[in-house]
Amino acid sequence: MIQRYKAIAFASLALLLAAAGCIKNDIPYPRIVQSIMTLVPEGQTLPSAIDEETLSAVVYLDEKVDIRKVKFSDFTYTEGASVSVDLLSGEYDLSRPMTVVLSKYQEYVWTISAVQEIERYLTVKGQVGKAVIDVPGRRVLVRVSDRENLTNLTLKTIKLGPEGLTTMVPDLKPGRINLLNPLDVDVTAFGRTERWTIYAEKTDFVVYTSAVDAWSQVVWAYGESQEDVPQGFQYKKTSDAKWIDVPASAIVSEGTSFHACIPHLEPLTEYEVRAVSGEELGDAITVTTQDTRVLPDGSFDDWWLDGKKWCPWAIDGQRFWDTGNAGAVMAGSSNTTPSDYTSSGVGKSARLETIFANLFGMGKLASGSVFSGIYVATEGTNGILNFGREWNLRPTRLRGYFQYSAKKIDLSATEELNYLKGRPDSCHIYIALTDWTAPFEVRTKPSARQLFNPSDPSVIAYGELIYSGEMNSYKEFVIDLKYNSTSRIPSYIQITTSSSKYGDYFVGGVGSLLYIDEFSLDYDY
Repeated sequence: MIQRYKAIAFASLALLLAAAGCIKNDIPYPRIVQSIMTLVPEGQTLPSAIDEETLSAVVYLDEKVDIRKVKFSDFTYTEGASVSVDLLSGEYDLSRPMTVVLSKYQEYVWTISAVQEIERYLTVKGQVGKAVIDVPGRRVLVRVSDRENLTNLTLKTIKLGPEGLTTMVPDLKPGRINLLNPLDVDVTAFGRTERWTIYAEKTDFVVYTSAVDAWSQVVWAYGESQEDVPQGFQYKKTSDAKWIDVPASAIVSEGTSFHACIPHLEPLTEYEVRAVSGEELGDAITVTTQDTRVLPDGSFDDWWLDGKKWCPWAIDGQRFWDTGNAGAVMAGSSNTTPSDYTSSGVGKSARLETIFANLFGMGKLASGSVFSGIYVATEGTNGILNFGREWNLRPTRLRGYFQYSAKKIDLSATEELNYLKGRPDSCHIYIALTDWTAPFEVRTKPSARQLFNPSDPSVIAYGELIYSGEMNSYKEFVIDLKYNSTSRIPSYIQITTSSSKYGDYFVGGVGSLLYIDEFSLDYDY
């Protein structure tokens, strides 16, 4: 009988073990994207562009960097992740994209690529317009007046490789050059040789209209001509017969190239523009100016109270602006609020105050802020924000009114900025036009910090106001937008105001107070 019970017990145990072997762990590992946080190559010209959505990073290299032997001075990634390549050791070939795998539960394959702009040019006497530089084809085409002798041209300048690191065979220098037939030149840099071919052709054109960029009330015109000849532009409405000369004072000449800004135009109107040189006329280019658009709720008159959180839009209206109030109210109350104290004496303004927010014994500085976008979430005591509202117009200025009272900086959560303690705080108002494909995610958590960078390649135009002091009344401000390109069309507009310039780093003076009111955009010069 005892043996029978043992047999049954062993059989039951065997079945139990067999069943246990069939049990699956259906609880998935968490999916947390492992990200590159910072990436700094030696010889960097612009901050690296890191995109979490596409798992890609682009670095920007000075022309004196050997793109096949790139070294990195800074490389950080999500804490706790493992990495397939330690970029801080060794040299890396970025002439083609490379991959780096970050792993934690799952693998995340990042692609790192490089952009390296090498300035190249060639000029000869009698040249018409800039030389055409075909980098992939390694060809240079220079056009000259039909009066020039191609066998006896005068070479003025040439640069086909990195400054100070390039040799050429034959060694071309200023002086006589024969370009009747294509000229092959071996260009060597970093121990590698490329064969370039220089061509010359005659043209009976003296002046070209190379490009016309139409904004709302402004047109930018670009032309090419011979050097040391009259350079100018004419324009008119397509429906008009008479051409208007652009004043000579508006022409900016750069050798064979020249451009001008033509202001005071009408929106949504068709114009013709052409370059001129004396009696010679370039081809006319037809463009249509863009529309204008009023900045939504730039008066800051519309607010509603959502619990303890003040929202800078009508409860049933368009939402363009947001604040950091969603984070501030977790530790107390809103620090960006509507005010009856306005620049005109009517309506509302926005009152932004820097406070010390204390949540569960964890205190941090909270700067008052208003920005175009959405406050997404609070992570611990840190904010996650989406910057930007869709926008395709090109304003020239941001106007408005502000009043500021600065306190001394008494809080700093960032060791590198501790030197600011005791100095007067400053407010910050800025505007940017970008070609983002989606709103830009801002994260203030120090270990995963991602902040807006006005030097990022995605920024088309930028302007800012920084002020520190004590004001007893409103003052009008005008922020001019400086454009990196007149042809790129923006996809987003970003306007940010803060009662403490370094509030993103939790640095500022408690009690610093900023009022803002009546924001608007100009489209003319």
